[in-house]
Amino acid sequence: MTVTLRQASGYDLDALYRLEQVAFSGDRFSRRQLWHLLNRAHALTLVAQRGHRDERPVALLGYGTLLFRRGSRRARLYSFCVHPEGRGSGLGRQLLEALEDEARARETEVLGLEVRVDNAVALGLYRRMGFCPERWLSDYYEDGCAGWQMAKPLVAFEEAASRGEG
Repeated sequence: MTVTLRQASGYDLDALYRLEQVAFSGDRFSRRQLWHLLNRAHALTLVAQRGHRDERPVALLGYGTLLFRRGSRRARLYSFCVHPEGRGSGLGRQLLEALEDEARARETEVLGLEVRVDNAVALGLYRRMGFCPERWLSDYYEDGCAGWQMAKPLVAFEEAASRGEG
């Protein structure tokens, strides 16, 4: 299976909405929220698609959205989703690495995220990728589930210190 990573566009709105419905049982983005992330937010969304645009059928197997705040060196992994068909294939790691590269290219120093405490697969991936828990989030999700706020430094301490930031 050929998987291509690329930046999402407005043309991906319907496929992203369908992916949300398949991958999540709650806390899903609405079509309007996804449209905002693609068109108005200070954000970057990468999609993982099966095949190439000139091949048929093209299906989205995952996506990740980074939010950036002007004047901040911290970005947030706002949404991260892998289609059930893509799970266990290394796609999540590949997508997360690409998102980290994009954040570094924008001189982001820390990448943060929130994750459900009952999502053992996601917690395992984030820990393996170097994310550490920062804060417990009681009753964080719509169903009352708690979460962890996690973060990962994207620059070495020595590099930040050489710029007078450490």
